[in-house]
Amino acid sequence: MPAINVNPTRQELTRLKTRLKTSIRGHKLLKDKRDELMKQFLDVVRENRALRKKVEDALMAAHGSFTVASALMSTEMLKQSLMYPKQSVELTMDFQNIMSVNVPQYHFKTRTADAGDVYPYGFAATSGALDDAVDALSGVFQDMLRLAEMEKTSQLLAEEIEKTRRRVNALEYVKIPQMQEAIKYISMKLDENERSNTIRLMKVKDMLLKEAIEERRDEDARAARAFGASGAAPQKV
Repeated sequence: MPAINVNPTRQELTRLKTRLKTSIRGHKLLKDKRDELMKQFLDVVRENRALRKKVEDALMAAHGSFTVASALMSTEMLKQSLMYPKQSVELTMDFQNIMSVNVPQYHFKTRTADAGDVYPYGFAATSGALDDAVDALSGVFQDMLRLAEMEKTSQLLAEEIEKTRRRVNALEYVKIPQMQEAIKYISMKLDENERSNTIRLMKVKDMLLKEAIEERRDEDARAARAFGASGAAPQKV
């Protein structure tokens, strides 16, 4: 018996063959999708690795400059210098479709286009190291957004790859073999029924032929008896 319950009829056989053909085509499409997703995922991972190193180096440089500024300036002066930011940033997000996966894309724009507005303090009472730290953080901001975008994209692609892989395996190792087994079972049952019907028809034909022969013999016997009776009657002179 197959793993799925089926009625061994020609209609069910036709339906299963159609489903099998569709499943095989879907299996191929899903495998192609999985392979393309893997390619996209590896490209994103490579870019993510390179971008992460770039961001970490920039943040380390900013941290080093800030450490120098902290050593050269008093804590109170450092706090007052950074207390009231002069520039603000507006962040927007839209989506890009990669193989039916909506991945985020981040964009930002500053309140003003003046590059000097990133420094919220005057230069007279501050250290040049603080300028370097602020400048480094301002320069790495775009790369940090891109890194966050890459991180989220790689996560979403990995989840979609796993879902697609499960679907491919379900079709390849469960659904398609079950349908093939059911088709084989129905075909075998139909062949058995056809052979049984053929044997039954042959038996009926033999019975009918036998009855016809017996009837013919009975008719011949009756005819012979009738002929014999008429031949034995006395003749009148």
